[in-house]
Amino acid sequence: MFSAADHEFMAHALQLARRGLFTTTPNPRVGCVVVRDGAVVGEGWHVRAGEAHAEAHALSAAGPQARGATVYVTLEPCSHHGRTPPCADALIEAGVSRVVAAMRDPNPQVGGNGVERLRAAGILFEDGLMEAEARELNIGFVSRMTCGRPWVRLKVAASLDGKTALNNGKSQWITGGEARRDGHAWRARACAILTGAGTVRDDDPRLNVRDVETSRQPLRVVVDSHLETLPRARLLEGGNALVAAATEDTGKIAALRAAGAEVVVLPNPQGKVDLPGLLQLLAGRGINELHVEAGHKLNGSLLREGLVDELLMYFAPTLLGSGRDMFPLPELTDLSGRHDLSITDLRRVGDDIRVLARPLQP
Repeated sequence: MFSAADHEFMAHALQLARRGLFTTTPNPRVGCVVVRDGAVVGEGWHVRAGEAHAEAHALSAAGPQARGATVYVTLEPCSHHGRTPPCADALIEAGVSRVVAAMRDPNPQVGGNGVERLRAAGILFEDGLMEAEARELNIGFVSRMTCGRPWVRLKVAASLDGKTALNNGKSQWITGGEARRDGHAWRARACAILTGAGTVRDDDPRLNVRDVETSRQPLRVVVDSHLETLPRARLLEGGNALVAAATEDTGKIAALRAAGAEVVVLPNPQGKVDLPGLLQLLAGRGINELHVEAGHKLNGSLLREGLVDELLMYFAPTLLGSGRDMFPLPELTDLSGRHDLSITDLRRVGDDIRVLARPLQP
């Protein structure tokens, strides 16, 4: 049974972990607090991959006071050598007496080995404190480690009657400025942003983070079965872009690569891009959270293939009547075929309404 003080210190560790929301990819967001005699003597969080982990920062701040202390960390301490040494060994060397983790590490390289090392050294290890909050913070990392694909968050902006654009394709702007800034914050926390060739053709978006401060830009990914993306597309400026195609056209591929894009060819039997294969490829490159801002066709394809984990929907207080639907799903003849959702957050952003929802599993 965890005490009220345990909850307080773990809540603080989670707050620290959130400071790495935009920067830690592909690593998880982790915070750590060192407590001795009821007082915090050291704290830290993981800032970015390749740099010190949260435990190392917290132990360094605590110094000799770490001996005999309790450590609260949002993720099981690592036990393997990567770009930094194992945190479990650092905790043992520091002489801490107790480690409380919010959750076990889903990374198979850790897989409980950190726990075993700590317990073998005589350190009391407990886990499961505020686990739900810790999982939400690293939902993409958990998805990549357990499902082999990123957490897919699909963003749409629509009128109250569910139209994302006019029939002629015009859509700028249905929602207001505050909603657009909020959308950029979601872009910033993602590891990659996905769109379709139609959106690139019609809107020529940059698809980067502009309206909020960020120290990195997500990878930009285009699903482009027939290699319609032009080398002059703004999305390709500065590199850091990947085009997923379904056809081998050496001339077009060479032109895109000369413009700074990476091109991969991933056809499915229907001659379209293999979307599950693309997600698997992105996971292999350390993509934890994939933010989708695409047209209704690609949105519908992702939903039909069961590849959407979360919907980020902004509704403007307006009616468009005819226009493009959010998702061109097949017509139903029975309500049993509907796509049921669980709403996890509902709030007003400026004049618009933001809904976060997740598809219910069968």
